[in-house]
Amino acid sequence: MNNNLKRFTSLALIIVLMMSVFAGCSNNANEATNELPEATSSSNAGGDQFEESWKNNTDPITFSWYLNFSWFPNKWGTDLTSQYITDKTGVNIDFVVPAGNENEKLNTMIASDTLPDFVTLGWWEGAVDTMIEGDLVYGLDELADKYDTYFYQVADDGRLSWYTKEDGHVYGYPNASFSPQDYDKYDVTSNQTFLVRKDMYEAIGSPDMRTPEGFLSALEKAQEMFPEVNGQPLIPLGLHEFGTTGQYANYSLEDFLKNFLAISREENGLYTDRTDNDEYITWLKTFREANEKGLLATDIFIDKRPQMEEKIAQGRYFAMLYQRSDCAAQQNILYANDPDGVYIAVDGPANSKMEDPTLAGQGIAGWTITLISKNVEDPERAIQFMSYLMSEEGQKDMYLGPEGVTYDVVDEVPTLKPEVLELLNTDRSAFDKKYGSISTFWMLMDNPMLMQWEPEPSDPLAQPMNWTKGKTVYFAQYDNIDPLPDTDLGISLDKIKRKWSEALPKMLLAENEAEFDKIFNAFLEYREENGYKDIVEYQQQKIEENKERLGM
Repeated sequence: MNNNLKRFTSLALIIVLMMSVFAGCSNNANEATNELPEATSSSNAGGDQFEESWKNNTDPITFSWYLNFSWFPNKWGTDLTSQYITDKTGVNIDFVVPAGNENEKLNTMIASDTLPDFVTLGWWEGAVDTMIEGDLVYGLDELADKYDTYFYQVADDGRLSWYTKEDGHVYGYPNASFSPQDYDKYDVTSNQTFLVRKDMYEAIGSPDMRTPEGFLSALEKAQEMFPEVNGQPLIPLGLHEFGTTGQYANYSLEDFLKNFLAISREENGLYTDRTDNDEYITWLKTFREANEKGLLATDIFIDKRPQMEEKIAQGRYFAMLYQRSDCAAQQNILYANDPDGVYIAVDGPANSKMEDPTLAGQGIAGWTITLISKNVEDPERAIQFMSYLMSEEGQKDMYLGPEGVTYDVVDEVPTLKPEVLELLNTDRSAFDKKYGSISTFWMLMDNPMLMQWEPEPSDPLAQPMNWTKGKTVYFAQYDNIDPLPDTDLGISLDKIKRKWSEALPKMLLAENEAEFDKIFNAFLEYREENGYKDIVEYQQQKIEENKERLGM
C-alpha cells in the first residue's frame, strides 16, 4: 500500500513537472511571438476597408490615455462632446497627466512597464524610440492588419510613410500634420508671433521694433511709462520657459528668433549652423544689453507655463516672443476687461536686411504622436477607436460636438450655436469644460481636415493669426533628423543640448560683451569636442532622405 502510494506520488510529481515545463515553453513562445488575441467575429480584418469596425462593438469600455503635458487641464466625460462620443462608441477615457516633471513621470512608467493604453507625446521626445525599442508599444499597422483594415482608409499615406520605421512598422500617428501639398491648398498660418500689449504699444508711439536699437528703445519707453500693472511690476519682455533638456533651451530664443531673422537652414544644399550666425549673435547680444538695462525681469528665467499664463492674463508683459495659441485663453480674459488691453502681433526682430520672417508652420511630423501600449487589454477596440477618431466622422464629432446641441447646419454649413460661439470667444476654459469641442481633445486632430469646419476667428485671436499669413514656410524636411538618443551620436547631441541650456541664460546675464563672447566660444569649443561635425553629417543625410520622402 505504501509502495503504491509512493509510486503514485512520484508519478504525479513527474506529471506536474512536465506540465510546468510545457506551460513554460508555451508562455515563452507567446512572449517571443508577441501573439495578439484572436479578432472577434465583428472585426473586418481582411475585409471591406470601407467598413467602420468600431460600429460593430459599442459595449462600454474604458481606456487609460497618457498625455505628456502637465498643463493639460481637461477631463473626459464632463463636457457635452466627450459624453456624446462615449454614448456613440461606448468608449470612456481616463486621462493620465503628470503632476510635475513630464520626463520623470514617463521614464518611470517606461522603466516599470506601466504605460497606460494610449500614449501621446511630442514626436521629438526621446521616449518615443525608447518605447519602440523596448517593445512596449504595438505597431499600428500590425493591429490594423489583424483587427481593422478601415485604419488604412482613414490614415494619410504621407503620414504613415513618414512614421514608418526601419522594421517596416508604424508605431505612432500624428496630430496637426501638414504635407507640402496642404500648403498649396490652404492659407496655412504659424503659431510663432511677436506680441505687444496694444494700449501700451500705441501709447509709446507704435515704434518700429525690428532693429536692435528700436527694440531696446521700445522696451525702455514701456517700462518708463508703465512701471506697474495693477500694482505689480511690468515685465518688459516675455519668453517661453527656459529648460535644461529636450528640444530647446528656450523656444523663443532659438527657433522663434532664428525664423524672425530669416536665417536659412541650408546654403548651397548643405545644412547650415543657425547658432554660430552673425545675425543671431547680434540679437542675443541685444537681449544681453536689455538685461544690463534692467529690461529682463528675473521672472522670465524661472517661470513655467502656469506662471506665465497667470501673468499674461494680468497683462503684465509689454512684449512677448511667444506662441499665439498658448495665450488664447488669457487673451479672451483681457479682451473682456478691455479690448485695448490685449496683445497684438507686430513686426518683431529682423535681420540687418530687414527681410520678412520665415515662420514655421506645421509639417508632416505634426505636433504630437499617439501610440498604443502593449498593456492595453483590448487592442482590437483600441485600434478601432483610434480609426474612428482619425476618420472624417470622428474628426467632425470631436471638433463640432453633437449636432443640434453645439451646432446646427445652416445653408448646408455646420454653424456653432450663438451661445456656444460666444463662450468660445470669451472664456476658453469654461468652453472646454461645458462643450469640449473645437479641439479641446486635440490628441489626433487633423488640422487640414478641420479647416472645412473652422468658425471665422474673431478678436482678439484673429489679428495675431492673420498676421502670420504669407510669412509661414514649410520646414518638415528638417524634422526627425537627430540621431537616436541611445546611439553615440545621440548621446553626444544630448550633451551639447544640455551645455547650450546652461550657456544661453548665462550669456543673457553676462555683465559685458566680453563675458558673453567667452561663454559662447566655450560652448562652440565644447560642441566641437563632442562630435558636432559628425552629428551635422548625420543630419545632412537625414534631410536628403526626408526630401525624397516628401517629394521635394
